This record gives sequence, C-alpha cells and structure tokens, in this order.
Amino acid sequence: MPRDLPVGNSTVLLNFDTGYCMRDIYFPYVGKENHTLGHPSHFGVWVDGQFSWVGEEWQIDRRYLPETLVTDVRLRNDRLGLELTVHDAVDFYLWVYVREIIVRDLFGRDRAVRLFFSHNFHISESDVGDTAFYDPRTQSVIHYKGERWFLISMCDPTKCGVDQWATGTSELGHLEGTWRDAEDGQLSGNPIAQGSVDSTIGINIDVRAGGKQTAHYWICFGVAYDRVVKLNNIIREKMPDTLVRRTENYWRLWVNKENHDFQNLPGPAVDLFKRSLLVVSSQIDAGGAVIAANDYEIAQFSRDTYSYMWPRDGALVVYGLTRAGYREIGQRFFQFCLDVITPEGYFMHKYNPDKTVASSWHPWLKDGSFVLPIQEDETALVLWSLGQHFKTFRDVEFMKPLYRRLVTNGADFLVDFRDPQTRLPKPCWDLWEERYGVHLFTVASVVGGLTAAAEIARDFGEVEQYERYRDAAAEVRDAMVRHMWSEEHNRFCRMATRTADGYELDMTIDSANYGVFAFGALPVDDPKVAATMAAIRDRLWVKTDVGGVARYEDDYYHQVSKDLDNVPGNPWFICTMWLAQYEIARARHPEDLANALDLLMWVVARALPSGILAEQVNPYTNAPLSVSPLTWSHATFVTCVMEYLEARGRLLSGAKEDA
Repeated sequence: MPRDLPVGNSTVLLNFDTGYCMRDIYFPYVGKENHTLGHPSHFGVWVDGQFSWVGEEWQIDRRYLPETLVTDVRLRNDRLGLELTVHDAVDFYLWVYVREIIVRDLFGRDRAVRLFFSHNFHISESDVGDTAFYDPRTQSVIHYKGERWFLISMCDPTKCGVDQWATGTSELGHLEGTWRDAEDGQLSGNPIAQGSVDSTIGINIDVRAGGKQTAHYWICFGVAYDRVVKLNNIIREKMPDTLVRRTENYWRLWVNKENHDFQNLPGPAVDLFKRSLLVVSSQIDAGGAVIAANDYEIAQFSRDTYSYMWPRDGALVVYGLTRAGYREIGQRFFQFCLDVITPEGYFMHKYNPDKTVASSWHPWLKDGSFVLPIQEDETALVLWSLGQHFKTFRDVEFMKPLYRRLVTNGADFLVDFRDPQTRLPKPCWDLWEERYGVHLFTVASVVGGLTAAAEIARDFGEVEQYERYRDAAAEVRDAMVRHMWSEEHNRFCRMATRTADGYELDMTIDSANYGVFAFGALPVDDPKVAATMAAIRDRLWVKTDVGGVARYEDDYYHQVSKDLDNVPGNPWFICTMWLAQYEIARARHPEDLANALDLLMWVVARALPSGILAEQVNPYTNAPLSVSPLTWSHATFVTCVMEYLEARGRLLSGAKEDA
C-alpha cells in the first residue's frame, strides 16, 4: 500500500498509507530508526454502540492544507453519521507529532463519541524488550526501550489526559493486540506490558446535534523519560492547537521564501512545485542526509528499503533546491559528503543518515580481482552539484574547508580512475545499480564533475589544479565521442565493455543517456545529442493512455507488461522529466517550450490527490508503483520548473530585444 502524506521536521518523520493508517515513524534520524517497521497503527471511532476503524468503510480524502506540511484529511462514515476533519503535523521545532480531530454530527442529534488510537511500535526496529505503561503522573501512555521514549496523550475541549487506556501483548500466538479491545467502546485499563507490546488509548467527546467538537492527540519523542515529560508539559501549557497553527505558518513562510515569477505556469503546476519542495524537505535529515524514500513497504521484496542516502540522488536533489534558492539544505548535504568521502576521494554505494556505510549489493571481487564497489557518478555528481551551488550562492567561507578534502580529493580520484590507453573512466556500477562497465551517464557526469572542480580551482586561484581538471574533462569528453558513439545506430551507447582492442557497445536505449547534455559533456544542440534524445523519445515513450517515459527497453523492475513494443517499461517520473529538461535546454524561442510544459502537466495529472509522486506508475492504470514518495521525483519536478521559468524568461527577453 503506497505511503501518502509524510509529515516531519528533519528529526521526526511520520508516513500514512492510503487507508490513513500511521505506518512509518522515524526518529531520531529521517530514515533511521523506523519504530513501526511498517506495521499499522489504527484510528477508530465508537458512537451509539457501534464501532469502526478508519479504512475501507470510510470515504477518505487525503490532502494537505495549502502550502504546508500539515494534512487536511476528510473522513466520512454514513453508517455512523459522522464526518471528521483531521490535521496532522510534526511541530517545526519540537520533537512532537500532533493530530487535530474535528468531529461533526450528520444525524442531527446529540452524540457521545469516543476516539481510539492504537500503537503498534517496534522500538529501535525490533519487537523484543519493549515496555508500554500508563503513567498516572502525566495521564498518558508511554512506550520505551533504551534511549527511545514515546509519550502519548490527548486533550478534549475541557481537559487533557487520556480517558481510557490498555497495554498488552501483540503479535504473539493468537494475540492481535489491544486495538481489538477497543471495538466494544471500552478499554481494559491494563497498566503495563513488556516484550512484544502494543497500546490503545481513548478519549470521550460530546458533539451537539448538527454541531462539531475538537480533540487533540499527540506523541512526544525523546531519549529519556524526563525529556518526553517536558515536551508534554509544553504542549499542555501552549495547547496543541497552537502547535498546529504555528507549524502551518512556518511551512507557508518556508515554501514562499523566494519570490518566484511563475509566468504562464498553470496553477496546478505551481501547487505541485510547492508541494514538491515541502515533500523533499520532509525527506532530508537534520544532519544533511538526503534520503531516497522512507516507504517501508518496499522491504517485503528484499528485506531492505530506500531509507538511505545515495550521494547521486542527494546531489541531484540538492541541485533542484539550489535552483529554487534553498542554500542551507545544500550546505548540510555537502558537509555530510565532506564527512563521509574516503581518503582516496570516492563515495561508497550509499550511507545511513548517521553517516555510517549502508547495506550494499556491489561486490568487492569480480572475475577473481578486487574492484571498487562504487558508482563513480556519485562522486562526480557531488562535485557537479557543489559547483552549481557555488555559482549560485558564492558562499566562499562555506567552500573554504571543503576545497581540499572534497573538491580536490574527489577530482583527483576522477582524474586517476581512468583507462590509461583510452582515457575513459574505468568500469564501475551504473546509476541503476544493475550493470558493471563504462556507462554513458557516468562518463558524462565525470565530465561535469571535473569541469565543476576546475572552475572552483580557478576561482580559488589554483592554476595547476584548474588546468589538470580542465584537461582531464576534455580528454574524457573526446574519449566518450570516440569510443561510445555508434555510427551504425546513429546514437550513443548505454554502456561500453572493455575488450583487447577497444570496447563492445551495449546499444540498449536508456533514458539515463540524457546525461550526455545535462552535465555539460556536450552542448544540447550537438547533433549527436539530438539523435540520442530522439531515440529515447521514440522508443521509450509508453504507448498507452498513460504515456510517460520508461527507464530503458524491457525494464524488469516492477514490470507490469511484456508488450514491449508499446510498454518498454513502466513510466518513471524522473525519466519523463529528463525529456522535459531536454526540451527546455534546446528551446530557442518561447513557443519551443510547449512540449516541456506538456510534460510538466503530465506529471501533475499523475500525482496522488495529496500531490505525492511515487517512483513509477502502472502503464495502464496510473496507480503508483514502488516507493512513494520518491524524493528524486519531487526534486526533479522542482528542477524542471525552475529551468522552464528561467528559459522562458530569458527567451521572452531575447524576443523583445529582437523586436
């Protein structure tokens, strides 16, 4: 079930699924640890002797309040005669999640309503050794293990503190958990449980005929009992509605901090641009890690997730934020990169948000010999993105400590990690993490990374390094054209494999070949670029009512169809927007941007109602596939919008001057 409606503050992140169950809780890092392991925590309502857990019986409209990371969820149950409006928020500053529930009567009579919340935690990603207890001093239920403490409480309009509670054993034998105890409207009051446990709390509210009433529910996150109690006291003093309102105001201020001229961009595209900025921010840890995705559902396939920082994904995400004017997030990311780059000047496959090396499937041994288990584009694109960041903000003081250990260290690695005869980069793993060889995307990124390092060296007056990186970039560019262009196919290859007398070319059409122009390896108007992009457009466009661009021919990942003539693969948001980036880059007149705008609106039309973008969509139904949200999808939309606006403004100015 795809995740929807992430809410967070760079330390705490919560995800809900399409049935509006709380499914992922991350603390104290975005992406680490997940204290539910994807297990649902339910929300239910009792009234007039009837009970219902929010789910299939309910009409659910999942959205956000405009320009915020505060949800605006509408729940309606005609059998119960109730309508609920719910606002979820993680306070922008405190380690607190707050839910505001507005209950409205639809039957025209006074109602005694009870709201129930269950909690199926797996603290520190394990169900072993947890404790849940009712704390009479705070009138709350607390779960804890080691340095992870979660205090849960509620308020009605007249008082704070839970009215009912139960703690118990769950997921052992026939025991489902205390959430079943709520279905008769009355909880047992069991005060403590340990081991594999859950809890449920309830609160009573009276709703007048045809009227409405408001309650609040919250979770405080901390590393000790006294920390969560202090947060609970702050909430009771300030009142939880104050935290919801101030968080609304913060995010509206944050997402509108730059005064962008959106020109002719349709309103829904502007809305998705702002939503994408907000979603991207929710997926970035306070320590600088840009997490790829935090949807635990993907773990059912391989017992692993996307909750890691890939330096490549992070570099491209930060590039979009740089274009949109967000300096500080980029600075935290590059500081993270500075802290984890190896002494030899390269990045490992991926990282945990605490800067430790993450899980990997890249071997250290291939054909009996040691190989680096890396994707070289990750090192190159960090340098390229840093160069874009420096051009934009000219933050010399920030760049100064990065220059030696990140810029020249990484660039020296790119210079040295080349075939001594051909001058192409040595083999490594591709950006899709599937093939080992010399990849066009990687080669193009190396040109971009070396060029960026050369420009930074020039700005710092390091003439020798400037010339070294500039010359190496030119050599790689020339080698790319010489060895990776196929006259027979009139396009670049996807991958080249070294042979005794040259390279064997893999001519599979791959959308990632957009990199040949995106990072400056070749000018966008080069005929070789045009021919390569034409092949991508013609072969990888999905020929169903859904449309969109597939990753590459016969893409196996979450494959839906083997009708490869019409569906070469599932449409990916990033791949479709790469085609839009090409249309923008090659535009010479304002009207040339029409195709790019159509592609932007294709993305808008396929977002979930909340504005969330998955990784891919079903080529027949538009249903989201793989993880949701994908940080890269949202960041690429931000990038496309900014490039579109800049290009249109420039072309309109040129047209006026010509006139």
